[in-house]
Amino acid sequence: MSSLIKSAKITQLSLKYNPVLVTAVRNHWNKDYKPGPYPRTEEEKLKAAEKYGLHPSEYKLYPNDGTGWGDYPKLPEVGADSKDPYYPWDNPELKRNFNEPMHAEFDLMREDRYNVSARLRYSLRTQWLQFLGVMFGTFGIYCIFEKFKMFHPLVPRQYPIDGKKHYTFETE
Repeated sequence: MSSLIKSAKITQLSLKYNPVLVTAVRNHWNKDYKPGPYPRTEEEKLKAAEKYGLHPSEYKLYPNDGTGWGDYPKLPEVGADSKDPYYPWDNPELKRNFNEPMHAEFDLMREDRYNVSARLRYSLRTQWLQFLGVMFGTFGIYCIFEKFKMFHPLVPRQYPIDGKKHYTFETE
């Protein structure tokens, strides 16, 4: 038991003084996942396009506005629901191929999340009008019928009173 406690203390001390190790263990983060610095020259852009396996004409950058995307490519927003389900993907659960760069917002664009590239059956305006119509219609029906109370018809309860016979089990 003491060896277990000692090993727990050693682990705690090693994690306390090594923040990279803490991040890697807790968040499954690898230092290689971090994008490089924002490319300033054409050479740096070509090198970054090669790094991500993209043709230089396909390689577009996010604006350098301090969000931290660095040299990561700005990929088209195509949700996993919009991808071909019959294509022989290397990773069919995520509809990805090996070494295919992931979108920066990939965690928001999986099959179990919001589909950014979906074409809606009805416009958002129509959806809001339908929603508000149902809500106000229900409220209007409630207000109209609030005047007319509905209840189950009941007879008054019969409580035993002294001197009055309610039940008899005698036969005549």
